Amino acid sequence: MRRFFATALKFWTGKRRLRAWGLTILVLVFVAAQIATAVGINAWNRLFFDALEKRDVAAVWSTVAWLPLLVAVSALTLSALVVSRMLLQMRWRENLTRRIAGWWIADQRYYRMQFTAKEQSAPEYRIAEDVRLAIEPLVEFAIGLISAAVTAATFAAILWHVAGSARVVLGGADIVIPSYMAIAAILYAIIASLAAYVAGRPLVGRISAKNEAEAQFRAEMTRLRENAESIALIRGDADERTSVGENYGRVVAAWLGVIRRQGVIALVLNTNGALFPIVPLLLIAPKYLSGEVTLGAVMQVVAAFSAVQAALIWFVDNIVRLAEWFASVARVDELQEALEALDIGTIMEGETQIDLGESEDGAIHIENLSIAHSNGRVVIADASVVIELGEKVLIVGESGSGKSTLIRALAGLWPWGSGRIEMPRGKSIAFVPQKPYLPMGSFRTVLLYPQADMAVPDDVVIAAMKRCGLAYLAKRLDDEDKWDQILSGGERQRVAFTRLLIQKPDIVIMDEATSALDEDSQNSLLDLFEGELAHATVISVGHRIGLEEFHDRKITLEKRLAGARLSSRRLVKSLWRLFRSRSSANDDAA
Repeated sequence: MRRFFATALKFWTGKRRLRAWGLTILVLVFVAAQIATAVGINAWNRLFFDALEKRDVAAVWSTVAWLPLLVAVSALTLSALVVSRMLLQMRWRENLTRRIAGWWIADQRYYRMQFTAKEQSAPEYRIAEDVRLAIEPLVEFAIGLISAAVTAATFAAILWHVAGSARVVLGGADIVIPSYMAIAAILYAIIASLAAYVAGRPLVGRISAKNEAEAQFRAEMTRLRENAESIALIRGDADERTSVGENYGRVVAAWLGVIRRQGVIALVLNTNGALFPIVPLLLIAPKYLSGEVTLGAVMQVVAAFSAVQAALIWFVDNIVRLAEWFASVARVDELQEALEALDIGTIMEGETQIDLGESEDGAIHIENLSIAHSNGRVVIADASVVIELGEKVLIVGESGSGKSTLIRALAGLWPWGSGRIEMPRGKSIAFVPQKPYLPMGSFRTVLLYPQADMAVPDDVVIAAMKRCGLAYLAKRLDDEDKWDQILSGGERQRVAFTRLLIQKPDIVIMDEATSALDEDSQNSLLDLFEGELAHATVISVGHRIGLEEFHDRKITLEKRLAGARLSSRRLVKSLWRLFRSRSSANDDAA
C-alpha cells in the first residue's frame, strides 16, 4: 500500500489542505461528542435502574426527564458525524481521483499502458470504482478505530471503577483479580479477533479475483456496445452471447469463492454475536447475587462491557469490509505501479528506446530508426530519411509492414526500438487517424477539438464545413448530440479535414485518413494541400490508387523477413528494409 498512501495522503499537503484539515478536525470533534454522549447515556442507565430497584418514583421521573435531552444530543452528534464524514470521503475521493486520472491521461499514458501493462485491465474501472472503494471505507475505518480506542479506554475505566475486583478461592488461596471485567473484555476480544483474522485472511484474494472478473465483464459489455453495428451486420449475436456467457461464468466462479469464504467468516461472527450479550451477565452475576453491586451497577457494567467489547472487536466486525477495502487498494496500487513504470521509461529490461528530439531547420529528421513491436519483433530497421519543410510524402506498403507503427513513433506514442526522430521546433502538428475521435458536446466542440476553447468566428467555421462537404450540418453547429454514433465513417473523416482547415497546422500526419471516402471526395479534400494548406508538411499513409499525384515523394515499406526480435541491448539489424524512398519522377529507392 506504499504507493496508494503516498498519493492519497497528499490530500492533507496539497492546494486544498486547509479544507482537508478543516473537515478532519470537524469529524474528530463530532467523534468526541458522540463518545461523550455515550458515556452520559451509560451513567443515565445506572441512575434509572437504581431508581427502579428502590421503587423511588420521584427519582425515576427525575431521571426520565433527562432522557429527551440525551436523545436529542445523541441524534444531533451522530447526524453531524455522518454528514462531516461523508463530506470528508467525497472530498478525499475527489482529490485522489483527480490525481490518478490526471496522471493516467497525461502524456498519453492511457494509450501506452495498453502495451506496457496489458495485465492492467479496465484502468478506468480502477479509477472510478476502486478509488471509491479504497477511500470511503478508509475514512470509516479511521473513525471506527479512533472511536474504538477512546471508547475502550473510557469504558474500561468505568468497568474498573464500578465492577471492582473479583475474589477467587483456588486451592485454599484467596486470589484477587483487579478490574476483572476489563481484563475479561480484553481477553475475549483478542480471541475473537484472532479467530476472525484466520477465517478472513483468504478473503482478500477472493475479493480481488471477483473485482477483476467484474471489471473484465464490464469491459466485454462495453466492447459489445461500441461495436454493435459491426456485430449486427455480420450476425455475430450467437458468438457474442457465448463470449458474454463465458465472461459472466468467470464472474460467477469468482463470486462462489467469495461466498464460500464469507460462510466461514459468518460462522465466527455469529458465534461471537451469540456470546456477546451473555458473557458480561455471567461475569457480574455472582457479585449481584452476593449483594456487592446494585441492579443499576449491573446494567452499567453490562453496557460498559459491551462498549469495550464492541470497541476491541472492531476488527472482527469489519473483517469482510477490510478484505474488500484491501483488495481495492491493491488494484489502485497496481495501477499506480504501472503508471510509475511508464514514467521511468520501463519497457523491457535492457532494451533501448526511440530518442525524440527537435530539429532546427524545419525539416523532419529520421536517423538510424528501428521500430519493433512490444514483443520485440522488428518491423522497421536502420532507416534514415529527411522530410523537408512543406514536402508532401506518401508512405505505402503491404499490411503488417509497419506503416501505422511508424505514425505512432512520429507521434511519440511508440517507444520500442532505437534511433532518433527530430520534429521541427515550434511547429504545430496535427495527427489524423483513420477513425477520428469525436468528443461529447456541441458540433462546434467536435470541429474545434482538441482546442475547443479556441475563439473562431462562425463564418470561418461554416466556410471550412462547406469546403469539406459538411455544409448541411452548419445549422446544427451548437447542437449537442452523440456525434460519434450519428456520423458515418466518411463524415468523421470530413470532420478531421475541417479541423485541419480551421487550425491550419504546420505538419499534418495522416493514417488512412481518406479510406472511408469515395475517390471524388478524397481528391477534393486532398486538394487542400495544394491550396489552403499548401504550406503544411504532409506525411500520409495510404494504399488507394491516385494518392501519388497529391504527394511529392513516395516511401515504400518493403516486407523482407519475419521473426526477428530485439536483443536486450541492441536491435537485430535489418530484417525489414524500411524506406525505399522514391522521387516524384522515378521513385528512386531511399
